[in-house]
Amino acid sequence: MKRTERLHALSEMLRRGGTRGYTAERLAAEFGVSVRTIKRDLAALDASGVPIWSRPGPGGGYGVTARASLPPVSLTPAQAVALLAAVSAAPDAPYSDLAAAGIEKILDVLDPGTRTKADELASRIWVNAPSSPYRTVRSALEEAMSEQRVVRIRYRARDGAETTRDVEPVMFASLDGRWYLIGWCRSRDDIRWFLVSRIEHADVTAITCRGHTVDEVGVPPATARPVNGRGARPADRGRRPAPETS
Repeated sequence: MKRTERLHALSEMLRRGGTRGYTAERLAAEFGVSVRTIKRDLAALDASGVPIWSRPGPGGGYGVTARASLPPVSLTPAQAVALLAAVSAAPDAPYSDLAAAGIEKILDVLDPGTRTKADELASRIWVNAPSSPYRTVRSALEEAMSEQRVVRIRYRARDGAETTRDVEPVMFASLDGRWYLIGWCRSRDDIRWFLVSRIEHADVTAITCRGHTVDEVGVPPATARPVNGRGARPADRGRRPAPETS
């Protein structure tokens, strides 16, 4: 069994074990490897983001915390490089830093042969994408979106006027190559589009959002898709929400 296959099978076995867990000796016997190898595999799973727990002493062992997480996946060299290229070419995209860190975790658990081929293929792709000057702002927006908390922004309008807004983040949208934060503006009491490059400063507050949904934003253009691949209903195609940043 290849190491990648063993890591996947090991993760699934630990998940099935629930709160009981398994000893390193039991896992080593199951996969026909040494206890030392199993402990290295457990460390690799933990480094990749799988929530491994361990209990020392009699009745102890290893298991996986019962929470949402992604198991190890098997990638071809081309698939691994495709992820690298996509993230490297889009430094302004929301969560791109986290995406890059996630890809590194995936690469860390690839078998040596696949990793070597991926590294060689990646050397054949160059990206000249400048780092985003809005990283601090973007990080605050990402946190506010993930935690669904109000974000206080200092926004520069098209005419140069600056205002401070409390915004309940609803979604991010890429339109004509530019990223927008779309949210419920508490100052305007309505949905507004904010060009991320015009947000001068952003602070995440402790105020919880009131539950505004994507449906309030409108239907995306016919060519737009959420990143989970699900599109608008056929009857709604052609209805395009216009960005409003005032």
